[in-house]
Amino acid sequence: MPYRRLPNTDLARLHALQNAVQRAQTADYTEQVIPYKVLSEAQRFLVPFENAVMQSKDNYNSAVKANKQYRHIVQNARMYISHFIQVLNLAVIRGEIKKEQKLLYGLDPHQNVVPDLTTEEYILEWGQKIIEGEQKRMANGGFPIYNPAINKVKVHYDIFCEHQRQHSFHVQNMERVHGDLSSLRAQADTLILNLWNMIEEFYKGELPYARLMKCQLYGVIYYYRKGEKKLTAETDRELKRIRDIQPTIQWSVEE
Repeated sequence: MPYRRLPNTDLARLHALQNAVQRAQTADYTEQVIPYKVLSEAQRFLVPFENAVMQSKDNYNSAVKANKQYRHIVQNARMYISHFIQVLNLAVIRGEIKKEQKLLYGLDPHQNVVPDLTTEEYILEWGQKIIEGEQKRMANGGFPIYNPAINKVKVHYDIFCEHQRQHSFHVQNMERVHGDLSSLRAQADTLILNLWNMIEEFYKGELPYARLMKCQLYGVIYYYRKGEKKLTAETDRELKRIRDIQPTIQWSVEE
């Protein structure tokens, strides 16, 4: 007989449970492969487990789609903040703005470099500083910087802030769903193992190929070892012929 292996993904676990329950529900009443108590337990467990698996899948698909848009929004915010600082530095170099006024933006008056904007935290920090600094300088009579104007920077910064909050909430929600699913996963493995043991025990008297086929109908998953000969209907016919010739020998279905 080939060997069996428990499912190693949540969807595979769900399919294994669904197969066993659906087959048991439609089986003839004379073939009680799975006891009623165990079948009822599996049916009750399927509801929260299926909901958790489907929610996790939906969250993942939504995250993939939203992440593409979010990366674009982050890039825009970073670009506008960086360009504004570069234009500000050029205005200082040309003498149009006093270098001491860079302090209003939280920038070093003696350095004409763009601060680190590689992380979302830095974008949040410097976006706020640049917007507030430009507002303070203009309030003191300074001429506004253009190309990009601070209002344009603020639009992209506000969009980034809003999506950053949504992104953080989405990540927290995914972590919650993942935690719920993790707690159900161990229960699913225990239940599947119990079901498969019962199924194989019920059909233990069958010939190898017949046993394999009937167990697979209930969702038991088998794998052949490297070089192992696959079971076929002819395997059972040949074994039956041998048994008929030597009826006194105790045969095992594992042969």
